[in-house]
Amino acid sequence: MTHVIVKDLQQRYTVKKYDKTRKVSPADLSVLFEAMRLSPSSINSQPWRFVVIESNEAKKRMSSTFTNKHTFNQPHVFDSSHIILFAHNPQYTRAHYAEVVDKAIEDKRTKREARESAFGAFVFAELNTDEAGDTSTWTKAQTYLAFGNTLHTLARLKIDSTSMEGIDIELVNSEFATELNGYQCELALAIGYRHPEEDYNARLPKSRLSLDDVLICI
Repeated sequence: MTHVIVKDLQQRYTVKKYDKTRKVSPADLSVLFEAMRLSPSSINSQPWRFVVIESNEAKKRMSSTFTNKHTFNQPHVFDSSHIILFAHNPQYTRAHYAEVVDKAIEDKRTKREARESAFGAFVFAELNTDEAGDTSTWTKAQTYLAFGNTLHTLARLKIDSTSMEGIDIELVNSEFATELNGYQCELALAIGYRHPEEDYNARLPKSRLSLDDVLICI
């Protein structure tokens, strides 16, 4: 298939070695960040926070979180252009949803007189909240929607990336506690450009299950 979207996704690989001399341009970062902001979520909850690690000092802090495990991902911290922490709200409340409703009123999506009725959708959050107020399972799922959208956007921008569930969750959340402000990070993403010679994964053919194996039309 020759469609541009398919071609862009065909050339997307998980980078194993970055070219540390290349950085993502401010223009491309602006597009990426706006695409992340526009990601879909259940009831438009947007229960996420994205922490972008760019400065050398922030990268030193991120590198220190690999002290105990997942050291195979540690080189990406300094070799890639940026690291993005994807965090979810572990206790999403009506007050958080009120921010969404009020923004919808500001954007003229919801009429001011309909503010109270707009909270009807919050039942989906309540159904995914346990007795202790934990919404992690639901909000983490929404954050993965944003993560998938980010990967697609990067492919369209021809920016390489490495998904990193291989992080020390405890150390990352401790080191960046101020920036996360109560949100929980269990997933990070390195972005940049693959090394032209040393990224072995880029030389391997892409492999996926066939469409017949994963798609059922009824």
